[in-house]
Amino acid sequence: MKYLTRRSVLAAAPVAALTLKVWPARAKDYGPGVTDKEIKIGNTGPYSGPASSYSGVPKAHSAYFKMINDQGGINGRMVNCLSYDDAYTPPKTVEMVRKLVEEDKVLATSATLGTPCNSAIWHYMNQKKVPQLFVATGATKWDDPKGHPWTVGWQPNYQSEGRIYAAYTLKEKADGKVGVLYQNDDFGKDYLKGVKDGLGAKASMVIAEASYETTDPTVDSQVVDMKAKGVDVFINCGIPKFAAQAIRKAAEINWKPLHILSSIGNSVGATLKPAGFENAKDIVSDFYMKDPSDPKWKDDAGYKFWVAFMDKYLPDADKSDAGHVAGFCLAAATTQVLKQCGDELTRDNIMK
Repeated sequence: MKYLTRRSVLAAAPVAALTLKVWPARAKDYGPGVTDKEIKIGNTGPYSGPASSYSGVPKAHSAYFKMINDQGGINGRMVNCLSYDDAYTPPKTVEMVRKLVEEDKVLATSATLGTPCNSAIWHYMNQKKVPQLFVATGATKWDDPKGHPWTVGWQPNYQSEGRIYAAYTLKEKADGKVGVLYQNDDFGKDYLKGVKDGLGAKASMVIAEASYETTDPTVDSQVVDMKAKGVDVFINCGIPKFAAQAIRKAAEINWKPLHILSSIGNSVGATLKPAGFENAKDIVSDFYMKDPSDPKWKDDAGYKFWVAFMDKYLPDADKSDAGHVAGFCLAAATTQVLKQCGDELTRDNIMK
C-alpha cells in the first residue's frame, strides 16, 4: 500500500536559631481498586462478534501489563488489568462496564474499544466520575471536556481523516465521482462528514453514500451499486470484516476505482490478508502508527522493542495485525499516566 503521510528543596535555617522543622512525608491517597500492592483497571473489547478482528487491541493491551508486572509494576504496584468480551454489542458493553465499576471496583478503564460501545457507557462513566481513558475510537464526540470531562480520546479523529481523503481526492482526481462506504453510526458518519467538509464547494462529488449495519452479512450490494452509479473514487471506511469484503467484491466485479482505505480498516493481518493481497494492489491508505508490516521500520528501536514484546507475551499472534500495535500503544500511554500519579492514585489525580 501507499501511505499518505501526527524538590529537590534546599533548606537553610539561621544558625542562631538552632531549630529544625521536620515536614511529614506526603500521605498516600488511594481511589477504588488501589492498595499498596495493586492497581486495578479494566476494559471491554470485541473478543467475539462482527468486530472480533479487533481483538488484537485488548489482547496486546492486557499483555503489556503482564510485561509491566514482570518489570516490577508501576511504582511498586502490580497492575490487575481486567478485560471482558462485549462482542462489539453496546448492551453487553454496558453490562460489563457496570461490573468493572460497581463489582470489580476498578480505578479507571483504559482502551475500551468501539464508537457504539463507548457511546453506550459515555454518560454513565462521567456521572460516576470514573476515568474513561484513551478510548479506542476516533469519533469526534470524545473531545468534550466541558460536558464529559472524564472521557479522553487517543487516536486522530475520523473527521480529520475524512478531510485528508478529500484533499487527496481533489489532488489526484478532481473531477471524480466519489462513493463512501461507512458504518451507520457516529463513527461512520464522522468519516462521511469529514470527506464532505474537506471537499467543500465540491461536496457534490459524493454521489453515493453507502452505509452498513454491523449485523449485515456482507456489503456486496453496496459495492455493486457504487460501480453501477459510475463511482471512480471509492472511500472505504469499513471495519476490517467489511473493508475486506468490499476489497474482494471490487476485484470480483473488476471494478478498479481510486480506492482509499481508512486507517481503521487497513491492517495487513486483519483486512488485507483476508481480502487477498492480489485484490489489494494500488489501494491508498493513511496510518498514524508504525505499520508492523512495513520493512522501513526493521531497524527502528521502537519496532524492535515491540517485536521482542510480541515474541515473549503474544508468541502466537499475527505480527502483521496492527491491532497489536494499537493495544501496545494504548497501554503504554495508560502506564505513563499511572506512573505520574505516584502515590496519589485517585480518579481526580488521574485526570490531572
